Amino acid sequence: MKLAGRVAMVTGAGRGIGRAIALRLAGEGAAVLVAELDAASGAETVRAIEAGGGRAAFAATDVARPEASRAAVAAALDVFGRLDVLVNNAGIARSRPLLDVTEAEWDGTFAVNTRGLFFCLQAAAREMARRGGGCIINMASIAGRAGRALLADYAASKAAVISITQSAALALAPRRVRVNAVCPGVVDTPMWAQIDREWGEAVGAQPGEVLAARVAGIPLGRIETPEDVAGLVAFLASDDAAYITGQAINVCGGLQLN
Repeated sequence: MKLAGRVAMVTGAGRGIGRAIALRLAGEGAAVLVAELDAASGAETVRAIEAGGGRAAFAATDVARPEASRAAVAAALDVFGRLDVLVNNAGIARSRPLLDVTEAEWDGTFAVNTRGLFFCLQAAAREMARRGGGCIINMASIAGRAGRALLADYAASKAAVISITQSAALALAPRRVRVNAVCPGVVDTPMWAQIDREWGEAVGAQPGEVLAARVAGIPLGRIETPEDVAGLVAFLASDDAAYITGQAINVCGGLQLN
């Protein structure tokens, strides 16, 4: 087990990609702090990890509030005594025509996806630097690689995540803290079901048609699973990736090639 003896904190670990990551890291031997806004889904992830013989704890965390992220880092230290890996996974998305995006929607997207991610990274990095090193993995998106007419605020927030990742990697390298980003594509999650519904309403498509069209364009011929993302995250968290920092790595079945 490549992460035996290490402690990981995963934000937004109650469902979808976050839960798959938490389960995979636990399967690799890490103790996992499940930092999740929804207590019921967070507790379910903890139970799933424990049922598999792993160690986990839950911390109610709204990453839009930096004090909550700092409290989650403190909880990891209180329960497990250290923090080696942070996976900044929590995020939100809304599909809207560009001219219909409101100030509140824009601010809400950035509060979670960008501002919240940054201050969670900062809180974890302070502790990792004090203890001699660690690993931070930020969840970006292939939407951060290019504009999206119906996801303007989301795409902008994820482009910012890639930039934050690069800046943090440079700033923290002397402290032996590696920082990378993962860029998923079209993933079989509740978030993409929501995007399909909202995007379809905007363009007059039936439920499922937008998602089906996007999946049809994936060179590997199938929709991405949360486990596909979790595999890359587990690699980046391990010593196999000891010389990788400042990178934004696509895991999208070939849908995005740059």
